[in-house]
Amino acid sequence: MTASIYAAKPWLAVLSEVQRAPITPADSVVHAFRASAAEAPDQAAVAYFDGRLGYREMDGLSDSVAGHLAARGLARGDRVAIMLQNSPHFVLALLGAWKAGAIVVPLNPMYKSAEAGHILGDAGVSALICSDRAWAAYLRDTAAASSVRIALTACERDFQTRDDARVLGFERLPPADDADDLAAVARLGLPAPAERDPHPGDTALISYTSGTSGKPKGAMNSHANIMFNAERQAAGQGLPKGSVYFALAPLFHITGMVCQLSTCFANAGTLALAYRFEAGVVLEAFAEHRPAYTVGPSTAFMALAAHPAATRDHFASFRQISSGGAPLPPALVEKFRAALGAYVHNGYGLTECTAPCASVPPGVEAPVDPVSGTLAVGVPGPDTVVRVLDDTGAEVPFGEQGEIAVRGPQVVSGYWHLPEATDEAFPGGELRTGDIGFMDPEGWLYVVDRKKDMINASGFKVWPREVEDVLYTHPAVREAAVVGVPDAYRGETVKAYVSLRPGAAVDGAALGTYCKERLAAYKYPRVVEILPELPKTPSGKILRRELRSREDA
Repeated sequence: MTASIYAAKPWLAVLSEVQRAPITPADSVVHAFRASAAEAPDQAAVAYFDGRLGYREMDGLSDSVAGHLAARGLARGDRVAIMLQNSPHFVLALLGAWKAGAIVVPLNPMYKSAEAGHILGDAGVSALICSDRAWAAYLRDTAAASSVRIALTACERDFQTRDDARVLGFERLPPADDADDLAAVARLGLPAPAERDPHPGDTALISYTSGTSGKPKGAMNSHANIMFNAERQAAGQGLPKGSVYFALAPLFHITGMVCQLSTCFANAGTLALAYRFEAGVVLEAFAEHRPAYTVGPSTAFMALAAHPAATRDHFASFRQISSGGAPLPPALVEKFRAALGAYVHNGYGLTECTAPCASVPPGVEAPVDPVSGTLAVGVPGPDTVVRVLDDTGAEVPFGEQGEIAVRGPQVVSGYWHLPEATDEAFPGGELRTGDIGFMDPEGWLYVVDRKKDMINASGFKVWPREVEDVLYTHPAVREAAVVGVPDAYRGETVKAYVSLRPGAAVDGAALGTYCKERLAAYKYPRVVEILPELPKTPSGKILRRELRSREDA
């Protein structure tokens, strides 16, 4: 039997009746937000330190942003880049741009001039919304060299009074004479432009891939893509209306955009924000806001578990905690549960499938494959077809490894202005993920690794994830990444980079021996290098590409 949801549907057994039920998504996040505003106008839509913005208030403020953009000449289908941290400004900018009929281009606020400039040019961005500091430091010049003709800036000290010095220690700058202030524009009381509301098939986002394995490409996420996953998440989680969703993942990332912001607003929830990730601040926010749900990369949960102030009470309010955007080692799940009493649910998705296409349902624990030790990423939900394919495109048997392919309402139509790359990645509308995995007879999906990251040692395949999972079982290891490095005898050999838990002490040779005792001779790392931190994307995914570059330097 082949590893296809066409062939068998045993995964339905782990889904509740609510999760199996058909859904009729709202046309867009804008429509979902307005419905929640009508249902619960005084409910807090956003909580930001000690600040609160209700649904009715946020609806009016974002209307005014939309009206301002339209008055400045922004047309339907124009691109608006948003380069902000997790603050109310991001939500205002996002809703305002969509209400103006624009396509949003989320940018990583850690981008420097060249990185931001490339995307501004590639997407043909007309309006840029960013922090006042970034505008003054370098984005003014970057925007001037691009198609940007409208600029709004934000001081992320607005909408709260606490000014936590650990994350909000910057000073308020004088108003810029060549950019409008976002908060001031939002308070003008302008109406949203008429007949600009998004349609389901309109492109909502041009989400540039993180570039962990090459040059970023802009995936075109439609409003229908976003709302399918958002409402499927909201229905599947079964959280009460008005629940608090904590934005652990950055909102500019597809995981934060869909699993936190869009799902929250589809459920009339409160989106709790804390600017950017700092473990101590996040723990304090958990204690203050008592969230029911959050999702973040495994590296964030490593940092939270390692923080000396972390207690079980910080996690007592959660109904579900999910991990996405980076591999989740089984050892971390168990360490986290033993220390803090919370089970972390795995999940799997890509920018190209608008965040999740498989997840571990609430109340269910993911199995660990007894042969490889890999933790299942979940089961595909209803209306989503996941197949595992060989190099010819044929489905492989259950348990056999191949490339994961996804078809469903969350899969994007393609890449912005890249028809050849679209044809290659989406043959017949099915996403070829570039991830290697397998499916067991019960329908659980396991992700082994990126196809491009496979190490060939003397003709033997070595998947970095398998070695990393062993390293994570060592009590001293906080983070681990494995890459292939040139070897005169084997062609390639295995090298591991690790960072250690606070207060831990172990040398590379001892870690190499630890792996040798647990792995086949061709798999264990011949060299283990210890670093203070491993390079990561802002979403928390460890950058093996940068580690390989160290070897080439």
